[in-house]
Amino acid sequence: MRKKPWALTVVLLVSSLLAGCNTMHGAGKDIERGGEKIQEQAR
Repeated sequence: MRKKPWALTVVLLVSSLLAGCNTMHGAGKDIERGGEKIQEQAR
């Protein structure tokens, strides 16, 4: 019976980490696009 709470905790932790990675990846793309627009305006 004690394995179930640990398994649930591990699953929640892993899913949180994966969601965080996707969020940071999306933010990186947005920042990159913003930088590209600034470079275009500077030309």
